[in-house]
Amino acid sequence: MTMIGRRRLLAAGGGIALTGAMATACGSNTGRGGSGSGPALAQWYHQYGEPGTQQAVKRYAAAYEKADVSVQWRPGDYDRQTAAALLTDSGPDVFEVNGPLLEQIQGGQVADLTELVAPVKDDFNQAVLAPKIWQDKIWGIPQTVDTQLLYYRKSLLKGAGVQPPQSVDALVDAAKKLTTGKVKGLFLGNDGGVGVLSGTPLFAAGLSLITEDGKVGFDDPAAARVLAKFRQLFADGSLLLGAPTDWSDPAAFVQGLTAMQWSGLWALPQIKKALGDDFGVLPFPKDGPGGKPTVPVGAYASAVNARSKNRAAAGEFAKWLWIDRTDFQQDFALSYGFHIPARLSLAKKAQKLHEGPAADAVRFATDHGYAEPLLWNTADRNAYQDALSRIIKSGANPETELKSVVRTVNAELQRAKKK
Repeated sequence: MTMIGRRRLLAAGGGIALTGAMATACGSNTGRGGSGSGPALAQWYHQYGEPGTQQAVKRYAAAYEKADVSVQWRPGDYDRQTAAALLTDSGPDVFEVNGPLLEQIQGGQVADLTELVAPVKDDFNQAVLAPKIWQDKIWGIPQTVDTQLLYYRKSLLKGAGVQPPQSVDALVDAAKKLTTGKVKGLFLGNDGGVGVLSGTPLFAAGLSLITEDGKVGFDDPAAARVLAKFRQLFADGSLLLGAPTDWSDPAAFVQGLTAMQWSGLWALPQIKKALGDDFGVLPFPKDGPGGKPTVPVGAYASAVNARSKNRAAAGEFAKWLWIDRTDFQQDFALSYGFHIPARLSLAKKAQKLHEGPAADAVRFATDHGYAEPLLWNTADRNAYQDALSRIIKSGANPETELKSVVRTVNAELQRAKKK
Protein backbone atom coordinates (compact mmCIF):
# COMPACT_ATOMS: atom_id res chain seq x y z
CA MET A 1 0.00 0.00 0.00
CA THR A 2 1.31 3.48 -0.79
CA MET A 3 2.10 5.94 2.00
CA ILE A 4 -0.77 8.11 0.74
CA GLY A 5 -3.10 5.10 0.82
CA ARG A 6 -2.18 4.32 4.40
CA ARG A 7 -2.59 7.91 5.52
CA ARG A 8 -6.02 8.08 3.94
CA LEU A 9 -7.06 4.72 5.32
CA LEU A 10 -5.98 5.35 8.91
CA ALA A 11 -6.02 9.09 9.32
CA ALA A 12 -8.71 10.34 6.96
CA GLY A 13 -11.04 7.64 5.68
CA GLY A 14 -11.69 9.63 2.51
CA GLY A 15 -14.71 11.60 1.39
CA ILE A 16 -15.97 11.78 -2.19
CA ALA A 17 -17.41 14.63 -4.25
CA LEU A 18 -18.73 13.66 -7.66
CA THR A 19 -19.36 15.34 -10.98
CA GLY A 20 -21.11 14.01 -14.03
CA ALA A 21 -17.98 14.40 -16.12
CA MET A 22 -15.93 12.40 -13.63
CA ALA A 23 -18.53 9.64 -13.58
CA THR A 24 -18.45 9.38 -17.35
CA ALA A 25 -14.67 9.45 -17.58
CA CYS A 26 -14.02 6.89 -14.88
CA GLY A 27 -16.73 4.42 -15.81
CA SER A 28 -15.52 3.50 -19.25
CA ASN A 29 -12.51 1.22 -18.67
CA THR A 30 -13.43 -1.80 -16.59
CA GLY A 31 -10.48 -4.07 -17.24
CA ARG A 32 -12.62 -6.90 -18.62
CA GLY A 33 -11.44 -9.09 -21.42
CA GLY A 34 -9.62 -12.13 -20.03
CA SER A 35 -9.69 -15.55 -21.65
CA GLY A 36 -10.78 -17.89 -18.84
CA SER A 37 -14.02 -19.85 -18.48
CA GLY A 38 -17.26 -18.66 -16.93
CA PRO A 39 -18.63 -15.09 -16.76
CA ALA A 40 -16.26 -12.14 -17.21
CA LEU A 41 -15.62 -10.23 -13.98
CA ALA A 42 -13.67 -7.00 -13.52
CA GLN A 43 -11.83 -6.54 -10.22
CA TRP A 44 -10.41 -3.16 -9.17
CA TYR A 45 -7.61 -2.35 -6.72
CA HIS A 46 -6.09 0.96 -5.70
CA GLN A 47 -2.42 1.25 -6.61
CA TYR A 48 -0.33 -0.46 -3.92
CA GLY A 49 3.25 0.67 -3.53
CA GLU A 50 4.85 -2.63 -2.52
CA PRO A 51 6.64 -4.43 -5.38
CA GLY A 52 5.01 -7.72 -6.31
CA THR A 53 1.49 -6.89 -5.09
CA GLN A 54 0.04 -6.31 -8.55
CA GLN A 55 1.52 -9.55 -9.86
CA ALA A 56 0.16 -11.40 -6.82
CA VAL A 57 -3.46 -10.28 -7.22
CA LYS A 58 -3.35 -11.16 -10.91
CA ARG A 59 -2.05 -14.59 -9.94
CA TYR A 60 -4.93 -15.03 -7.48
CA ALA A 61 -7.46 -14.07 -10.14
CA ALA A 62 -5.93 -16.45 -12.69
CA ALA A 63 -6.29 -19.31 -10.20
CA TYR A 64 -10.07 -18.90 -10.06
CA GLU A 65 -11.77 -21.41 -12.35
CA LYS A 66 -15.44 -20.38 -12.16
CA ALA A 67 -15.09 -16.99 -13.85
CA ASP A 68 -12.79 -15.01 -16.11
CA VAL A 69 -11.45 -12.37 -13.70
CA SER A 70 -9.52 -9.40 -15.07
CA VAL A 71 -7.63 -7.29 -12.52
CA GLN A 72 -7.29 -3.57 -13.01
CA TRP A 73 -4.82 -1.41 -11.08
CA ARG A 74 -6.25 2.10 -10.55
CA PRO A 75 -3.66 4.84 -9.94
CA GLY A 76 -4.68 8.30 -8.78
CA ASP A 77 -7.75 9.09 -6.68
CA TYR A 78 -9.09 5.58 -6.44
CA ASP A 79 -12.04 6.33 -4.15
CA ARG A 80 -13.30 9.09 -6.45
CA GLN A 81 -12.87 6.89 -9.53
CA THR A 82 -14.72 3.99 -7.96
CA ALA A 83 -17.58 6.06 -6.60
CA ALA A 84 -18.05 7.63 -10.03
CA ALA A 85 -17.91 4.29 -11.86
CA LEU A 86 -20.55 2.80 -9.55
CA LEU A 87 -23.03 5.36 -10.89
CA THR A 88 -22.72 3.82 -14.34
CA ASP A 89 -23.45 0.38 -15.85
CA SER A 90 -19.78 -0.20 -16.61
CA GLY A 91 -18.27 -0.18 -13.13
CA PRO A 92 -16.22 -3.03 -11.64
CA ASP A 93 -17.90 -6.22 -10.47
CA VAL A 94 -15.61 -6.65 -7.44
CA PHE A 95 -13.60 -3.81 -5.97
CA GLU A 96 -11.69 -2.58 -2.96
CA VAL A 97 -13.52 -0.03 -0.85
CA ASN A 98 -12.34 2.35 1.83
CA GLY A 99 -15.00 5.02 2.07
CA PRO A 100 -17.58 6.41 2.07
CA LEU A 101 -19.23 2.99 2.31
CA LEU A 102 -22.38 4.31 3.99
CA GLU A 103 -23.23 6.45 0.97
CA GLN A 104 -22.72 3.46 -1.30
CA ILE A 105 -24.89 1.26 0.92
CA GLN A 106 -27.71 3.81 1.14
CA GLY A 107 -27.39 4.44 -2.59
CA GLY A 108 -27.91 0.75 -3.36
CA GLN A 109 -24.49 0.50 -5.02
CA VAL A 110 -22.97 -2.37 -3.03
CA ALA A 111 -24.33 -5.86 -2.50
CA ASP A 112 -25.21 -7.47 0.82
CA LEU A 113 -22.52 -10.09 1.60
CA THR A 114 -23.90 -11.22 4.96
CA GLU A 115 -24.57 -14.83 3.99
CA LEU A 116 -21.08 -15.22 2.55
CA VAL A 117 -19.28 -13.82 5.61
CA ALA A 118 -21.55 -15.08 8.40
CA PRO A 119 -19.88 -18.53 8.88
CA VAL A 120 -16.52 -16.88 9.67
CA LYS A 121 -17.71 -13.52 11.00
CA ASP A 122 -16.20 -14.05 14.46
CA ASP A 123 -12.78 -14.84 12.97
CA PHE A 124 -12.36 -11.32 11.59
CA ASN A 125 -10.78 -8.53 13.58
CA GLN A 126 -14.00 -7.06 14.91
CA ALA A 127 -12.75 -3.48 14.94
CA VAL A 128 -12.22 -3.46 11.17
CA LEU A 129 -15.33 -5.52 10.43
CA ALA A 130 -17.64 -3.16 12.35
CA PRO A 131 -17.46 -0.26 9.82
CA LYS A 132 -18.52 -2.69 7.08
CA ILE A 133 -21.78 -3.48 8.91
CA TRP A 134 -24.97 -1.46 8.51
CA GLN A 135 -28.39 -2.47 9.82
CA ASP A 136 -26.94 -5.84 10.87
CA LYS A 137 -25.82 -6.66 7.33
CA ILE A 138 -22.22 -7.03 6.11
CA TRP A 139 -21.32 -5.03 2.99
CA GLY A 140 -17.59 -5.66 2.63
CA ILE A 141 -14.98 -8.32 3.44
CA PRO A 142 -11.90 -6.90 5.23
CA GLN A 143 -8.67 -7.78 3.41
CA THR A 144 -5.71 -6.79 5.63
CA VAL A 145 -5.31 -4.66 8.75
CA ASP A 146 -3.04 -1.63 9.02
CA THR A 147 -2.45 -0.03 12.40
CA GLN A 148 -0.42 2.71 14.05
CA LEU A 149 1.94 2.42 17.01
CA LEU A 150 4.09 4.49 19.34
CA TYR A 151 7.73 3.60 18.60
CA TYR A 152 10.29 4.41 21.28
CA ARG A 153 14.07 4.19 21.33
CA LYS A 154 15.05 2.01 24.29
CA SER A 155 18.56 3.45 24.71
CA LEU A 156 17.38 7.07 24.70
CA LEU A 157 14.67 6.42 27.27
CA LYS A 158 17.06 4.49 29.48
CA GLY A 159 19.68 7.22 29.24
CA ALA A 160 17.15 9.83 30.36
CA GLY A 161 15.73 7.64 33.14
CA VAL A 162 12.33 7.55 31.43
CA GLN A 163 9.98 4.57 31.44
CA PRO A 164 7.89 3.75 28.36
CA PRO A 165 4.79 5.94 28.93
CA GLN A 166 1.62 4.20 30.04
CA SER A 167 -0.57 7.31 30.24
CA VAL A 168 -0.94 10.54 28.27
CA ASP A 169 0.38 12.50 31.26
CA ALA A 170 3.45 10.24 31.29
CA LEU A 171 3.82 10.76 27.53
CA VAL A 172 3.82 14.54 27.97
CA ASP A 173 6.38 14.30 30.78
CA ALA A 174 8.56 11.82 28.87
CA ALA A 175 8.56 13.94 25.72
CA LYS A 176 9.74 16.96 27.70
CA LYS A 177 12.50 15.04 29.49
CA LEU A 178 13.70 13.43 26.26
CA THR A 179 13.96 16.73 24.41
CA THR A 180 17.55 17.93 24.17
CA GLY A 181 19.40 20.29 21.85
CA LYS A 182 19.55 17.80 18.98
CA VAL A 183 16.71 15.40 19.77
CA LYS A 184 13.01 16.05 20.26
CA GLY A 185 10.98 13.89 22.58
CA LEU A 186 8.10 12.99 20.24
CA PHE A 187 7.16 13.13 16.57
CA LEU A 188 3.46 13.15 15.71
CA GLY A 189 3.89 14.58 12.24
CA ASN A 190 5.08 17.91 10.93
CA ASP A 191 1.76 19.52 11.84
CA GLY A 192 2.03 18.51 15.50
CA GLY A 193 -0.35 15.58 15.16
CA VAL A 194 -3.30 17.36 13.56
CA GLY A 195 -3.37 15.05 10.55
CA VAL A 196 -2.71 11.72 12.21
CA LEU A 197 -4.28 11.77 15.68
CA SER A 198 -7.90 11.64 14.53
CA GLY A 199 -10.06 10.11 17.27
CA THR A 200 -7.18 8.29 18.97
CA PRO A 201 -6.91 10.64 21.98
CA LEU A 202 -10.68 10.42 22.49
CA PHE A 203 -10.60 6.62 22.58
CA ALA A 204 -7.61 6.80 24.93
CA ALA A 205 -9.84 8.83 27.28
CA GLY A 206 -12.50 6.11 27.18
CA LEU A 207 -14.69 7.94 24.68
CA SER A 208 -15.50 7.36 21.01
CA LEU A 209 -16.37 9.26 17.86
CA ILE A 210 -19.89 7.86 17.58
CA THR A 211 -21.49 5.50 20.08
CA GLU A 212 -22.92 2.11 19.18
CA ASP A 213 -26.43 3.56 19.39
CA GLY A 214 -25.59 6.30 16.90
CA LYS A 215 -24.89 9.33 19.10
CA VAL A 216 -21.93 11.69 19.47
CA GLY A 217 -19.35 9.84 21.54
CA PHE A 218 -17.20 12.72 22.79
CA ASP A 219 -19.69 15.21 24.25
CA ASP A 220 -17.86 14.87 27.55
CA PRO A 221 -15.41 17.04 29.57
CA ALA A 222 -12.80 14.27 29.25
CA ALA A 223 -12.48 15.07 25.52
CA ALA A 224 -11.40 18.67 26.14
CA ARG A 225 -9.02 17.58 28.90
CA VAL A 226 -7.13 15.07 26.76
CA LEU A 227 -6.87 17.35 23.72
CA ALA A 228 -5.52 20.17 25.87
CA LYS A 229 -2.53 17.94 26.67
CA PHE A 230 -1.53 17.90 23.01
CA ARG A 231 -1.53 21.67 23.01
CA GLN A 232 0.83 21.40 26.00
CA LEU A 233 3.16 19.12 24.01
CA PHE A 234 3.19 21.66 21.19
CA ALA A 235 3.72 24.63 23.51
CA ASP A 236 6.46 22.87 25.49
CA GLY A 237 8.57 22.48 22.37
CA SER A 238 8.61 18.70 22.92
CA LEU A 239 7.36 17.88 19.43
CA LEU A 240 9.54 17.46 16.38
CA LEU A 241 8.27 19.77 13.65
CA GLY A 242 9.63 20.28 10.15
CA ALA A 243 11.19 16.83 9.76
CA PRO A 244 12.44 15.83 6.29
CA THR A 245 9.60 13.31 5.98
CA ASP A 246 6.23 13.04 7.73
CA TRP A 247 4.87 10.64 10.37
CA SER A 248 4.24 7.74 8.00
CA ASP A 249 7.97 7.46 7.26
CA PRO A 250 10.29 6.31 10.09
CA ALA A 251 13.28 8.33 8.85
CA ALA A 252 13.16 10.86 11.71
CA PHE A 253 13.11 8.04 14.26
CA VAL A 254 15.90 5.93 12.79
CA GLN A 255 18.06 9.02 12.23
CA GLY A 256 17.83 9.94 15.91
CA LEU A 257 15.86 13.17 15.45
CA THR A 258 13.22 11.99 17.92
CA ALA A 259 13.15 9.57 20.84
CA MET A 260 9.55 8.53 20.18
CA GLN A 261 7.47 8.53 17.01
CA TRP A 262 3.90 7.70 16.16
CA SER A 263 3.91 5.79 12.87
CA GLY A 264 2.45 2.78 11.11
CA LEU A 265 3.05 -0.94 11.40
CA TRP A 266 4.45 -0.78 7.85
CA ALA A 267 7.48 1.08 9.26
CA LEU A 268 8.48 -1.76 11.58
CA PRO A 269 10.73 -3.76 9.18
CA GLN A 270 12.65 -0.61 8.24
CA ILE A 271 13.09 0.37 11.88
CA LYS A 272 14.23 -3.10 12.86
CA LYS A 273 16.75 -3.18 10.03
CA ALA A 274 18.21 0.15 11.15
CA LEU A 275 18.06 -0.18 14.94
CA GLY A 276 18.06 -3.92 15.65
CA ASP A 277 16.53 -4.45 19.08
CA ASP A 278 16.97 -0.85 20.23
CA PHE A 279 13.27 -0.02 19.98
CA GLY A 280 9.92 -1.03 21.36
CA VAL A 281 6.28 -0.34 20.51
CA LEU A 282 3.31 0.75 22.59
CA PRO A 283 -0.34 1.46 21.98
CA PHE A 284 -1.43 5.04 22.41
CA PRO A 285 -1.44 5.41 26.22
CA LYS A 286 -4.63 5.78 28.22
CA ASP A 287 -5.83 9.05 29.70
CA GLY A 288 -7.70 9.52 32.95
CA PRO A 289 -9.49 7.02 35.19
CA GLY A 290 -11.86 5.90 32.44
CA GLY A 291 -9.19 5.69 29.77
CA LYS A 292 -7.73 2.71 27.95
CA PRO A 293 -4.79 1.99 25.65
CA THR A 294 -5.81 2.29 22.03
CA VAL A 295 -4.58 1.98 18.46
CA PRO A 296 -6.35 2.99 15.25
CA VAL A 297 -6.90 0.21 12.74
CA GLY A 298 -8.12 0.30 9.18
CA ALA A 299 -8.80 -2.17 6.41
CA TYR A 300 -9.69 -1.94 2.77
CA ALA A 301 -12.55 -4.32 2.09
CA SER A 302 -13.62 -6.30 -0.94
CA ALA A 303 -17.10 -5.26 -2.07
CA VAL A 304 -19.46 -6.34 -4.85
CA ASN A 305 -21.15 -3.92 -7.21
CA ALA A 306 -24.91 -4.21 -6.75
CA ARG A 307 -25.40 -3.23 -10.41
CA SER A 308 -23.14 -5.98 -11.71
CA LYS A 309 -24.74 -8.18 -14.37
CA ASN A 310 -22.92 -11.07 -12.73
CA ARG A 311 -23.61 -10.13 -9.13
CA ALA A 312 -23.91 -13.68 -7.78
CA ALA A 313 -20.72 -14.78 -9.55
CA ALA A 314 -18.91 -11.69 -8.25
CA GLY A 315 -19.97 -12.54 -4.70
CA GLU A 316 -18.75 -16.10 -5.07
CA PHE A 317 -15.39 -14.87 -6.30
CA ALA A 318 -15.04 -12.42 -3.40
CA LYS A 319 -15.87 -15.22 -0.98
CA TRP A 320 -13.39 -17.58 -2.63
CA LEU A 321 -10.56 -15.06 -2.47
CA TRP A 322 -11.12 -13.38 0.89
CA ILE A 323 -12.75 -16.19 2.90
CA ASP A 324 -11.86 -19.57 1.37
CA ARG A 325 -8.29 -19.00 0.12
CA THR A 326 -6.57 -18.33 3.41
CA ASP A 327 -3.21 -19.03 1.75
CA PHE A 328 -3.72 -16.10 -0.61
CA GLN A 329 -4.91 -13.90 2.25
CA GLN A 330 -1.75 -14.53 4.26
CA ASP A 331 0.43 -14.09 1.18
CA PHE A 332 -1.25 -10.76 0.40
CA ALA A 333 -0.75 -9.46 3.95
CA LEU A 334 2.87 -10.40 4.53
CA SER A 335 4.75 -11.32 1.36
CA TYR A 336 4.92 -7.84 -0.21
CA GLY A 337 4.40 -5.36 2.62
CA PHE A 338 3.88 -5.66 6.35
CA HIS A 339 0.24 -5.92 7.35
CA ILE A 340 -1.85 -8.03 9.72
CA PRO A 341 -4.22 -10.55 8.13
CA ALA A 342 -7.81 -9.52 8.80
CA ARG A 343 -8.64 -13.00 10.06
CA LEU A 344 -7.60 -13.57 13.69
CA SER A 345 -6.72 -17.21 13.03
CA LEU A 346 -4.35 -16.21 10.22
CA ALA A 347 -2.70 -13.50 12.30
CA LYS A 348 -1.95 -16.11 14.96
CA LYS A 349 -0.39 -18.46 12.40
CA ALA A 350 1.79 -15.84 10.68
CA GLN A 351 5.43 -16.56 11.58
CA LYS A 352 6.54 -12.99 10.88
CA LEU A 353 4.11 -11.79 13.56
CA HIS A 354 5.07 -14.25 16.30
CA GLU A 355 7.88 -12.44 18.11
CA GLY A 356 8.99 -9.07 19.42
CA PRO A 357 7.34 -5.78 18.41
CA ALA A 358 5.43 -7.44 15.56
CA ALA A 359 3.70 -9.78 18.01
CA ASP A 360 2.98 -6.79 20.26
CA ALA A 361 1.41 -4.99 17.30
CA VAL A 362 -0.95 -7.91 16.60
CA ARG A 363 -1.98 -7.98 20.25
CA PHE A 364 -2.57 -4.22 20.31
CA ALA A 365 -4.68 -4.35 17.14
CA THR A 366 -6.74 -7.24 18.52
CA ASP A 367 -7.18 -6.00 22.09
CA HIS A 368 -7.13 -2.22 21.69
CA GLY A 369 -8.00 -1.52 18.04
CA TYR A 370 -10.63 0.98 16.96
CA ALA A 371 -11.73 2.01 13.48
CA GLU A 372 -13.60 5.08 12.34
CA PRO A 373 -17.30 4.14 12.52
CA LEU A 374 -19.46 3.90 9.44
CA LEU A 375 -21.44 6.98 10.47
CA TRP A 376 -18.33 9.18 10.82
CA ASN A 377 -18.42 11.05 7.52
CA THR A 378 -16.35 13.65 5.69
CA ALA A 379 -18.13 16.65 7.23
CA ASP A 380 -17.59 15.24 10.73
CA ARG A 381 -13.94 14.49 10.01
CA ASN A 382 -13.23 17.93 8.59
CA ALA A 383 -14.93 19.74 11.47
CA TYR A 384 -13.05 17.71 14.06
CA GLN A 385 -9.68 18.05 12.34
CA ASP A 386 -10.09 21.82 11.94
CA ALA A 387 -10.89 22.08 15.64
CA LEU A 388 -7.90 19.89 16.51
CA SER A 389 -5.66 22.19 14.49
CA ARG A 390 -6.88 25.29 16.31
CA ILE A 391 -6.49 23.59 19.70
CA ILE A 392 -2.99 22.22 19.14
CA LYS A 393 -1.38 24.92 17.02
CA SER A 394 -3.23 28.08 18.09
CA GLY A 395 -4.15 27.30 21.68
CA ALA A 396 -7.90 27.61 21.10
CA ASN A 397 -10.21 26.62 23.93
CA PRO A 398 -10.87 22.85 23.62
CA GLU A 399 -14.34 23.02 25.16
CA THR A 400 -15.51 25.74 22.80
CA GLU A 401 -14.03 24.03 19.76
CA LEU A 402 -15.54 20.66 20.60
CA LYS A 403 -19.01 22.10 21.17
CA SER A 404 -18.98 23.27 17.55
CA VAL A 405 -17.87 19.84 16.36
CA VAL A 406 -20.62 18.16 18.41
CA ARG A 407 -23.22 20.35 16.68
CA THR A 408 -21.87 19.38 13.26
CA VAL A 409 -21.82 15.66 14.05
CA ASN A 410 -25.34 15.75 15.52
CA ALA A 411 -26.63 17.38 12.35
CA GLU A 412 -24.87 14.82 10.15
CA LEU A 413 -26.24 11.94 12.20
CA GLN A 414 -29.77 13.26 11.79
CA ARG A 415 -29.21 13.62 8.07
CA ALA A 416 -27.95 10.03 7.78
CA LYS A 417 -30.97 8.66 9.66
CA LYS A 418 -33.38 10.36 7.26
CA LYS A 419 -31.93 8.60 4.20
